[in-house]
Amino acid sequence: MNNFPIVKVPWKGSFWKKFLAFSGPGLMIAAGYMDPGNWATDIAGGSKFGYTLLSVIFISNLFAILLQHLALKLGIATERDLAQACRDHYSPITSFCLWVLCEIAIAACDLAEVIGSAIALNLLFGLPLIAGVAFTSLDVLIILFFQYKGFRFIESIVAALILIIVGTFTFEIIASHPQLFPILDGLLPKPEIINNPSMLYISIGILGATVMPHNLYLHSSIIQTRDYPRTQEGKKTALRFANIDSVVALMFAFFINAAILIVASASFHTSGHQEVATITDAHKLLTPLLGATLASVLFAVALLASGQSSTLTGTLAGQIVMEGFLNIRLKPWLRRLITRMIAVVPAFIVTLLYGEHGTANLLVLSQVILSMQLSFAVIPLVIFTSNKDQMGPFANKKPLQIVAWSVSAIILLLNVYLLYTIL
Repeated sequence: MNNFPIVKVPWKGSFWKKFLAFSGPGLMIAAGYMDPGNWATDIAGGSKFGYTLLSVIFISNLFAILLQHLALKLGIATERDLAQACRDHYSPITSFCLWVLCEIAIAACDLAEVIGSAIALNLLFGLPLIAGVAFTSLDVLIILFFQYKGFRFIESIVAALILIIVGTFTFEIIASHPQLFPILDGLLPKPEIINNPSMLYISIGILGATVMPHNLYLHSSIIQTRDYPRTQEGKKTALRFANIDSVVALMFAFFINAAILIVASASFHTSGHQEVATITDAHKLLTPLLGATLASVLFAVALLASGQSSTLTGTLAGQIVMEGFLNIRLKPWLRRLITRMIAVVPAFIVTLLYGEHGTANLLVLSQVILSMQLSFAVIPLVIFTSNKDQMGPFANKKPLQIVAWSVSAIILLLNVYLLYTIL
């Protein structure tokens, strides 16, 4: 059982009262699916290849819905999160290796948040990138303040930040006037996505940015903050409402990721600006291309909201992973400081040596690293949730096992193929 405060559920209330009580964890997870790393991969994909990679975002989101369902089920059925389950069932050496790989994924995600927030501060206030990178390391104090306000307060902050992002991209889509039929065509997978190495690299980045390994650990833990009866019936009800919360939240994430790619495609790809590969380039071009000054300002505000919301969830994930794998509890501010320093050092060096384009490449690379760590979280998750001894009546049925293992195999094979093409 996790050590977060319990959120009361009105079991004698209406469907909507119960749903509202369970709402929150899904948005916390969705925040990680729309971080600055997603922006980088979606902008690069949309400007270079038009609407073609929309299918990758859609399929990645379906993968995310399935995997988050398994994470929820593990947390509810066993009352253990994924990190604790790994510690329970693997040797100390294996658990330690899995912990290291998960920490690499969290550091890669944090790297994207550092760079994204620094870029947003640069766009909004003209703060130099190098100063922005240094400044973002101080958000430890903000995180500490939020955590002491309680878990429901953190969920509310994340929900507000996500609403800012949704509102911004609703405006951006309307202003960019995309074509409907090419968008629908883009939702259908094309063979060239695999055959074109450049397209495949960005596709793997999109997969890594969409299905984040640490979100599986996070979701399996924070769902236990709900005060549901720890009986079979109570757990079934909890799983039903948690799944609704998760799917609704992830559809918001799909809308935002698709919107970023659609805006990039409609604004840049069709106007001949196919080499727009950085967030800063996109910001500069939005106003002259869309003819709306507000477009570029809102873009920067949404980017900052994206960086801060994913920072909150990344901190919690880091705390859960360290406690679950190693049974070590650190003060939240110390845990945050360690993780952020790991991310700030490479971001600082790259910004200093290579400037804006270096940070843009580092953003996409961070998402590819995330994707490569994904199998090390997904495979144990599928194994645990398919085990009847652990899960009891909640164990994955045969059809779900087949789908889950197929998704695991696709993720693993794509990453092996990408590694092969790079080498």
